[in-house]
Amino acid sequence: MNKNFSRPSGRQDDELRKITLTAGYARHAEGSCLAQFGNTHVLCTASLGDRVPPFLRNTGKGWVTAEYGMLPRATHQRTNREAAAGKQSGRTQEIQRLIGRSLRAITDLNALGERQIKIDCDVLQADGGTRTAAITGAWVALMGAVETLISIDAITKNPIQAQCAAISCGIIQQHALLDLDYDEDSTAEVDANFVLTDHDTIVEIQASAEVDPFPPSQLNEMLTLAQKGAKKLFAQQRTALAMLKS
Repeated sequence: MNKNFSRPSGRQDDELRKITLTAGYARHAEGSCLAQFGNTHVLCTASLGDRVPPFLRNTGKGWVTAEYGMLPRATHQRTNREAAAGKQSGRTQEIQRLIGRSLRAITDLNALGERQIKIDCDVLQADGGTRTAAITGAWVALMGAVETLISIDAITKNPIQAQCAAISCGIIQQHALLDLDYDEDSTAEVDANFVLTDHDTIVEIQASAEVDPFPPSQLNEMLTLAQKGAKKLFAQQRTALAMLKS
């Protein structure tokens, strides 16, 4: 391990970027949150719908799904809109499926009733960790939509069974680091994303070696960092919702 190693941002190995979660950011959506992880900004909105996918019709079960996209100038150079190309990239499909899986994992779909909540995660500005910011903000937006349902007596039981947040970790020069920005993510030897709940359970782990295979000890080290970071994210989710009600 390089004892002289320091992060480009000057943060400690276990230090998050400045995190801001603003609930109720979008005026017209039933639930919304602007998630800011440093210079990564993602707008998450939740929309209520009466239609569920065909395989759930007449089952009494609801559905939570997600769509994800990046604005053309979210990055240093303009990228073409995927709508103009007529298809989504594999990366976009993979991320939006991850967001949907993460939210369904902590939702009682029976208690939701036969309705759908669609989460839209639009990246306004990208500096690494867009999927983790999206998941963390999407949970706040989902809660807003559920509280809307409760307020109009559409449901009587809160279907959200746990908080859900996500954070990235990585290994650079044998150092385990929390919440990578783009400069770190682009040079990491190991890159990982953790989706965790406030019940000390794991929804999903995505981890890959960018150079050489890595030992389980490094995965455990990153998981410990992620759990520490997630506790702070859970606190900020709760604060964001409380401020919305005040």
